[in-house]
Amino acid sequence: MVEIVTSVDLPVDEKLMIRKNRIMPETFKSDGDMKRISLVTGIHGDELEGQYVCYELQRRINLKKDMLEGIVDIYPAMNPLGVDSITRGIPAFDLDMNRLFPGNIDGNMTEYIAAGIIDDVKGSDLVLDIHASNIFLTEIPQIRINELHAEKLVPIAKGANVDFIWVHGANTVLEATFAHSLNSIGTPVLVVEMGVGMRITKEYGNQLIDGIFNLMKEMGIWKGETPKVKKPMVSTDPDDIIYLNASASGLFIPLVVHGSNVSKGQIIGKIVDPLKGKVLDDVRSPGDGMIFTLRDYPIVDEGSLMGRILKKEVVTLEQ
Repeated sequence: MVEIVTSVDLPVDEKLMIRKNRIMPETFKSDGDMKRISLVTGIHGDELEGQYVCYELQRRINLKKDMLEGIVDIYPAMNPLGVDSITRGIPAFDLDMNRLFPGNIDGNMTEYIAAGIIDDVKGSDLVLDIHASNIFLTEIPQIRINELHAEKLVPIAKGANVDFIWVHGANTVLEATFAHSLNSIGTPVLVVEMGVGMRITKEYGNQLIDGIFNLMKEMGIWKGETPKVKKPMVSTDPDDIIYLNASASGLFIPLVVHGSNVSKGQIIGKIVDPLKGKVLDDVRSPGDGMIFTLRDYPIVDEGSLMGRILKKEVVTLEQ
């Protein structure tokens, strides 16, 4: 059942509407007697990986609707103007929607919308806030958690079928994000990052969907069969991550596959000068590990992020 979460008037007799689709069992008790999982995506309008997840999850549920024993709320476009215009933020306002929460019901238009979203999603037994990377970088399926909520969220995240759980330090927490606002009031939110901006990576989407069904089964929302999920790597130490930054401006040509293991000193790419036909730098791995972030957009400036490596000790420990 499609419902309007919140709406505001726009110029020329138009409305900005945030909508959700609520899926419920064919026969059910009262709403309060059932567990509820919410899928949220499209907070950033240029991140489309979650759009496929919303579609495919609903398609699979509808094929075996008799297996559903709880509520599934689908919010495919929290920033519909951004999605329609392929814009990361809210068009015309130059605002990052994920810096507006928890909002203010008595505030301006964007604050009002943010407050309406929080009011509707809060109380869910679990929320997945699905993001993609930007247009520059590709990410393996991962869940990012700040250490303030790690004790509660890491055990849940292990059932989501992602490759990697990255626990950030408290000093990196942005309090105005959707996830932090809800986690702070007791509604558990897992932030998923995967793929690349403005694209859909079906392989990653299907992997996450398998994980969502597993989580639903653990919660008592789904009674059908579910695939076996991956055991994720878990990083809680900032020193587990090696950052690769460009030493020169030019064209970055990767020589490794995203998600592959690399050795210290291995050349993982080259920065070249298309004008002079010269190699400006052989990009070598500073250590052993796995490439979990790799630059997808080839033009780099000095200092640009080209990739991230998860150290071998973490990869080996979790395999």
